[in-house]
Amino acid sequence: MSKMTLEERIEMSLRRSAAKVFLRKEFDRFGGYDQVGRALRSVINKGLLIKAGYGVYVKAKQSTLTGKSIPVVPLIEIGLEVLTKLGVKPDLGASAKEYRDGKTTQMPMSTVLNVGGSRVSRRIGFGSKSIRYEQ
Repeated sequence: MSKMTLEERIEMSLRRSAAKVFLRKEFDRFGGYDQVGRALRSVINKGLLIKAGYGVYVKAKQSTLTGKSIPVVPLIEIGLEVLTKLGVKPDLGASAKEYRDGKTTQMPMSTVLNVGGSRVSRRIGFGSKSIRYEQ
């Protein structure tokens, strides 16, 4: 019986996990930094993950329109989960809250998260879409 490669172990872990967003440090248990990095690049090339920022990975699926890999969750959820894992208490931006509460009918055009007094400069996004921060 052959042993599983590091890439196969990471793929199996992704299939079993209920989480949709991962930080790089969550893969440290599989091996050394460089070895895990090579395996993650391979998994990204297969279309199972998307890199959404420095040390941020998101489960992916194939787009029915373009055939390219897209995240399985919306960008706002990615941002909320990543910042929570990093110890920041994020919330929706002011315009998104007003829309959610029915105070306005204008949908927010960009993804904005309120990070309170925290200083966050991390770029979270994919493609041309990214999250902006407000305090």
